[in-house]
Amino acid sequence: MPAPDQMILATFIHNSGAHPGGWRWPGGPAVDQHDFAHFAHLAQTAERGKMHCYFSGDSQGFPHISGKDAFAATDYAGKLEPTTLLAALAVVTKHIGLIATASTTYNEPYAIARRYASLDHISKGRAGWNVVTSASDGEARNFGRDLNMDHDARYARAEEFVDVCKNLWDSWEDGAILRDREAARYFDPAKVHELDHRGEHFTVAGPLNVARPPQGHPIIVQAGGSGPGRALAARTADMIFTAANSLEVAKEFRDDMRARAAAFGRNPDHVKIIPSVQLMVRASEAEARRADQELLDLVPEALALRTLSLQLGVDLSHLSVNDRLPDLPETNGGKWVQQSIMRMAREEDLPIGLLARRVVVSRASFSYTGTPEQVADLCENWFRAGGADGFSLSPNYQPGVLEDFVDQVIPILQKRGLFRNEYEGDTLRENLGLPRPANAFVTNPALGCEPRMWA
Repeated sequence: MPAPDQMILATFIHNSGAHPGGWRWPGGPAVDQHDFAHFAHLAQTAERGKMHCYFSGDSQGFPHISGKDAFAATDYAGKLEPTTLLAALAVVTKHIGLIATASTTYNEPYAIARRYASLDHISKGRAGWNVVTSASDGEARNFGRDLNMDHDARYARAEEFVDVCKNLWDSWEDGAILRDREAARYFDPAKVHELDHRGEHFTVAGPLNVARPPQGHPIIVQAGGSGPGRALAARTADMIFTAANSLEVAKEFRDDMRARAAAFGRNPDHVKIIPSVQLMVRASEAEARRADQELLDLVPEALALRTLSLQLGVDLSHLSVNDRLPDLPETNGGKWVQQSIMRMAREEDLPIGLLARRVVVSRASFSYTGTPEQVADLCENWFRAGGADGFSLSPNYQPGVLEDFVDQVIPILQKRGLFRNEYEGDTLRENLGLPRPANAFVTNPALGCEPRMWA
């Protein structure tokens, strides 16, 4: 088991860099997002640093950034399908967890349960599923809809979706596979269960055609910040990625999620809260400020303004860069990000031009550049103050930011006893200190029935 006073560290790989100017950074090679060797190097670098997870974000469509010049400045063309990518990364890594995003709005439970069970078997127990509900109309238009499903309806569908997947993973009990060649029994029929699920959103018979995953269930990750999103995460998630632009916001979120998890009868210590952070390392404070500005200068103003409109879900083209953000109507997109950006604009009295520059860099996440000691101090402060169980590092450009963090910051955290020196277990659950879930059909035999296909 990992030490309770040590933090979790993940890396979130977003396109060729979390910073929109990151793909233009001149200090390293240009990133080819279709080149598997690039992602293999990132995963192996994170594993060399003993990091817990490699997290591949995803969406199933282009973001709606209007204007050719703004759109051409983005690096969205090159998002390899994440579970395919992580299955390949499983072969070139041994310990690090592999987490991929998949939408509950534009997928079906059986296909997702099968995909992640397969990834868990291929990786020998290192798979995780980041559950998202898809916030953009751009995805909707790729799946037969003009507009995205209503926000609360998406989360109602997600609640049922996750429950069905967990039951599908449990449809085979541990030890069901016998491979008894003499008795002609490949598996034990008494340990295989049909769901016969008939719910508001899904009808799924089961059983899954993949045996129970090594972890029982792959790790469930969630990042919703709205009321329905927090409820889904508190009831179902093992790990929650969040955006927090200050320690105070991070503490409020973590306290709230732990209380919500307890209200569902869960152990709050089994729900890990991991804020997303954009941290860069430089040798001095002067170099840190210069690096921040150099990256920002690589973002065209048109892209910054259009990205702000995208994140808020509102057209701001009629406003000038010197205007303040007006009161905005509630939209159907990602409400937590929208609310965080609006709060930032009000509290800091930011004109739209400066707000756009801030948002295009980090959305609502925390961004900081400092010396290795300063970055380690920040992580320690948030961790000890109860703002986080760990951090998800989003490298502003690749591979340099991750390499610097692994080589310069992690050794300081290890020296302070805040981060491990070796992996504790074989599976992602073990390395996160999370229990393996019991099989629902074993603990409650009334749930399932013998598959009707055998009648």
